[in-house]
Amino acid sequence: MKFKLIVVIVRDQLTDSITEAARAAGATGCTVITSARGEGLMPATTFLGLQLSGQSDVLLLMVEEHMSRHILESIGRAGEFDEEPGNGVAFQVDIEDAIGLGSQIATIEREIGEEL
Repeated sequence: MKFKLIVVIVRDQLTDSITEAARAAGATGCTVITSARGEGLMPATTFLGLQLSGQSDVLLLMVEEHMSRHILESIGRAGEFDEEPGNGVAFQVDIEDAIGLGSQIATIEREIGEEL
């Protein structure tokens, strides 16, 4: 079984809805790194040296490769990434090798085994 890593950088207010959308699309788990800071095309607005923009979260999802595009698109829709600038960005990369995924593999095989 092959996997992809979906990396999502998102405004922290959207983390829960994106996690729910990913699970509904077939993701079996997610790691959330809170309070990340990033900057897009436009520098963050400051007032007396204090940043006015909210924090971002980084979500890491290791998903089965056949499900990855569907999950990625579900994340994009839930976060309205193409409609609202600054909501977030998501991308996927190939996973060379991984260990410690026994329970996820069993769940994936049980749920979508006939499709693989």
